[in-house]
Amino acid sequence: MSAPAPGDALIDQLLATVDRSPGRFLLGIAGPPGAGKSTLASAVESAANARHGPGFAVVAPMDGFHLSNEELETLGLRRVKGAPETFDVGGLVDVLRRVREERATTVLWPGFDRTREETVPGAIGILPETRLVVIEGNYLLLDRPGWREVRPLLDEAWYVDATAEDLRARLLVRALAAGDRSEAQAVWHVDQSDLQNAKLVAGTKAAADQVWPTAVTE
Repeated sequence: MSAPAPGDALIDQLLATVDRSPGRFLLGIAGPPGAGKSTLASAVESAANARHGPGFAVVAPMDGFHLSNEELETLGLRRVKGAPETFDVGGLVDVLRRVREERATTVLWPGFDRTREETVPGAIGILPETRLVVIEGNYLLLDRPGWREVRPLLDEAWYVDATAEDLRARLLVRALAAGDRSEAQAVWHVDQSDLQNAKLVAGTKAAADQVWPTAVTE
């Protein structure tokens, strides 16, 4: 039998808290781009559904609230896609409130197609039987107008950390894998956009209930 992973006990603790919660539990997983938020969110979802059955937990990525590429072009923000101002934070807050308050109906959450860099409206269904919703994204703990309304809607928040060197290596791989940038464009985007956003996100770590180190890619 293999030894439990270091995070297993914390996930077990989370699930015990969810079991005691009278309503739907919203867990936020924040951190810089490339830190491993999606990997951790998926691990929590898998553990919860293995214990309680399919549909008990669902991952809801913040990326579904990216402004469209057309809107970003109009606003002159296409090159910095991923910065806080390139998201529909008002839409995010509105749907988060619905997830908390509308337990009897299915709430639709937008997904994100990374291969096309486009949102997918209504891709994720948060069902009446869903007890745990794992929201993952860079800016869930950001203390700025609009964004500061997110943290009070979360029952618990985790932060996934990583070194700048690890982030840069992972983000370069991801930027090149998309296939729509040259190597020089990918380097520019990582250094001038992604890593600048990572510095901003690092300032939100203190608002988290739990900080996770990471050695995995998103």
